[in-house]
Amino acid sequence: MKITLKIWRQRNAKVKGRFVKYNLENVSPEMSFLEMLDFLNEQLIKSGEDPVSFDHDCREGICGACGLYINGRAHGPEKRTTTCELHLRSFKDGSTIVVEPWRSRAFPVIKDLMVDRTALDEIIRQGGYISVDTGSAPEANSIPVGKHLSDKAFDAAECIGCGACVAACKNSSAMLFVAAKVSQMALLPHGKPEAAERVQKMVKKMDESGFGGCSNTYSCEHDCPKGIPVEFIAKMNREFFKAKVCKQKVE
Repeated sequence: MKITLKIWRQRNAKVKGRFVKYNLENVSPEMSFLEMLDFLNEQLIKSGEDPVSFDHDCREGICGACGLYINGRAHGPEKRTTTCELHLRSFKDGSTIVVEPWRSRAFPVIKDLMVDRTALDEIIRQGGYISVDTGSAPEANSIPVGKHLSDKAFDAAECIGCGACVAACKNSSAMLFVAAKVSQMALLPHGKPEAAERVQKMVKKMDESGFGGCSNTYSCEHDCPKGIPVEFIAKMNREFFKAKVCKQKVE
């Protein structure tokens, strides 16, 4: 099949970028999107041109590194699919495919399609963990957890931190990401002791990092490759307000 690519090229965050058009022939429909970019880069290198920079790691939909904005959608046209899991069979022969990096003030461009998502890591450092020293691994059944709660916690823990929610939101909000990370621990007894401190620190860091507020359009849920529901944002808000109210009572 033949495709036309319009790819965002930008040397770094300090210079202006632009779209560059590339025509590819003999592309297999069974190629993954990243394999197609590899194929393009091989041709660019052979012709003495600078290859397109893009993020990737596991290429199995697990690590969240591969996020690209494809034809106006985070990760492309398929639902619950990461960029590395997207295949060229999802596009018609002769299609024009527009490829951009995540667009957010909190995600400065490193080069071309690669952005710096350190802001998400900084949010996790504020409380996305349990700091209690438990020693050796405890017996799994020593703290019984109801199936309903454990299922909900696992649903939240599916978040891979790719940033698709940020890219999909018109306000570049990271609410769904933070909500998933807060909720997965707030739902379990292991995360209760630090729940109030955790949610306040993570929300504060989210605001400081330059992410926008929730737009309430559900675009984050729609484009999330793991289908994280927006109900976790409501859960995070309840945890946040509860922490604020309890703090005021103590003071």
